[in-house]
Amino acid sequence: MDGLLPVAHEMSERPPGFVAPNLSPAGLRLRPRELAEGVHALMADQVPKDNNGLIVGRDAALVVDAGITPAVGRQIRRLAADLTDKPVRYLVNTTYHGDHTFGNVAFDQDVTLFSSRINKAAMTDLTLEKRLRGESMYGDESLDTVLAWRKPDVVFDRSCEIDLGGRVVHLWHLGPGNGPGDTIVHVPDAKVAFTGNFVLPYGVTPMMLIGDPIGYARSLRTMRAVLEVETLVPGHGFLGPAEPGISAWISYLENLAAAVHRGLRADVPVDALYEELPMWGIEPVPGAPEEYHALVRSLHRMNILLTYRWFAGRPAEAA
Repeated sequence: MDGLLPVAHEMSERPPGFVAPNLSPAGLRLRPRELAEGVHALMADQVPKDNNGLIVGRDAALVVDAGITPAVGRQIRRLAADLTDKPVRYLVNTTYHGDHTFGNVAFDQDVTLFSSRINKAAMTDLTLEKRLRGESMYGDESLDTVLAWRKPDVVFDRSCEIDLGGRVVHLWHLGPGNGPGDTIVHVPDAKVAFTGNFVLPYGVTPMMLIGDPIGYARSLRTMRAVLEVETLVPGHGFLGPAEPGISAWISYLENLAAAVHRGLRADVPVDALYEELPMWGIEPVPGAPEEYHALVRSLHRMNILLTYRWFAGRPAEAA
């Protein structure tokens, strides 16, 4: 039934000179940061490769995302075993994208996998998903080891809770964002949110893969209103405070939507908008390497293109 849900699929069109984020797992090491007792951010030592998370209660532990290959999933399992003697009973996927989910198969079947219903519905074509993530592999052939795609065991529509014993973790799907089914893992007692691709701390633009800036901004406004969050653990990039990150993204998306819509109505070619439209206050993290700055600028151009296509009603096919 879930596979029959309508899913807003990722647009595959990219602007000229697009710089894809390098997600190759080659040499990747995850470095733990304890944000509160039993709440660990597992941060990639090479930005912008995937970050993960570990949340520990009295009785059980929960892992956030599983990495881009089974080998990364096994690295996460080993790291969890080093950090706690509590059994990992739960795994949550923040998105359906392969860099967060291809490692699911590294977790035993007694680990219950959660995500939003829409994320599960999007997990239908492993070959296509490997091809889409392939643009971020830069020649690394690790995706050849991905032979199966483990899907969620338990799904939810809006929210659900997981009791780890003395600590309840909340899962939220607040609406469209980077993808159609973004799932936020909220630890209320620590005021920490593991956000996947949904929102990052200040210093990077959104990655609007479904091209809906209006729905995305609405979802972020809901997050800001509903969840008490001080620290964001993003799926990529740097750990940081929730504000001004959330508010900056709302402002960026709303300005982008208005400017692109004006340009489209005035018959301005999308190529001209690449040069005309500013980033509305979002600037790369100070001290970040030049390749990170190039990535942020490239994502901005992609957002312009996909918003233009979305307003025009002519989204590129993800094929």
